[in-house]
Amino acid sequence: MTRADLVPVVRGARDAVCGVLRGKEAVVDLVMVAVVAGGHVLLQDVPGVGKTTLASAVARAIGGQFARIQFTSDLLPGDITGVLVLDASAKDGLRFRPGPIFANVVMADEINRTSPKTQSALFEAMEEGAVTVDGRTMRLPSPFTVVATQNPFDLHGTFPLPDSQLDRFLVRLELGYADRESERAILRRAAPRAILDGPVMAPEQLASAIESASTVRIPDEVEDYLLTLVERTRRDARLLRGVSTRGALALARAVRARAWIAGRAFVVPEDVRALAVPVLGHRVVARADGGPAGRGGSRAIAGLLDELPWAG
Repeated sequence: MTRADLVPVVRGARDAVCGVLRGKEAVVDLVMVAVVAGGHVLLQDVPGVGKTTLASAVARAIGGQFARIQFTSDLLPGDITGVLVLDASAKDGLRFRPGPIFANVVMADEINRTSPKTQSALFEAMEEGAVTVDGRTMRLPSPFTVVATQNPFDLHGTFPLPDSQLDRFLVRLELGYADRESERAILRRAAPRAILDGPVMAPEQLASAIESASTVRIPDEVEDYLLTLVERTRRDARLLRGVSTRGALALARAVRARAWIAGRAFVVPEDVRALAVPVLGHRVVARADGGPAGRGGSRAIAGLLDELPWAG
C-alpha cells in the first residue's frame, strides 16, 4: 500500500481511540506517533484517569494478536516469555510453550509492580524483538509494540524501572485529569465504552506504515536544530546526564512518524518541538527530579526549547 492509502487508515485508528477516551486527543496523537515509529509507550499517571483504557483501545485498534499482562510481585520471567515443557514427541524431548509476549501488541499493566528480574524479561523483547529461553532465541511477531502503564506516586511495593529499561520506551506520557465537559460526557453515558468493537487496521498495514514513515526526510537545517537540542542537554546546568545517541535516534524516528501522519514527506521544526519532551524527558537525569513522577527531566527539556527558538 502507498502512503496515500495508509495515512487515512492510521488516522482512522486514531479517531477510534479518541472516541473511547474523551478529551485526550493530544495524548492519543503522541501514542499513534510512537506506534508508527515502531516504538514502545509508557503511560504514567495516577489511577483512574484512563491509562489502561487507552492502552487497551490502542491495542485493539491496531489489530493483530493482543495480550495483557498484569504485573504483580509474584510474576516470574517465564510467565512473560514462556517456558520449555516436556514433550515426548519433540526431537529433544522438550517443547517451547510461548508466553503472552508473543503478540503484536502487549499491554504491560502496572509494570513497576513486579521485580527487576521479571521486568528484565521485557528488555530483550523491546530492544531486539526476540526472547531467549534456555539458550533458544525466538523471534516475536512483527510489528511488536509494548504499551506499559505505571502509577509513579504509589510507591508501596513497587520497583522503579531502571534507566536502561526506561530508555527502551520511545515516549513517556501523562494523561492528566479529564476536563469538565469530557467528564460530564463520560458521566452521561448509558454504559461506559471501555473497548473498541473491533480492529480498525491490520498488522500488515501497520508494518507498511512503519516502513513508509522511516523514509520521511529530515532537512539539514532541522537535523541541525535537533542535534543542537541534544548537545545542549549534555551541558545544561539543570541536568546531571544528557541525551545519549540512542535518544537522538529515537527523536529522529518520532519526528519522521509525526510528519508522516500529517501527510508530509519531510520533517518541520514543529515536529521536533512537539516531541522533544515526551521522547527525551525520561532519558535525562535532572538535578531536581520533580518528585515521584520524575518531571525534572521533562521540565529541563521544556526549558531548553524555550531557550532554543527555531531560527531557520
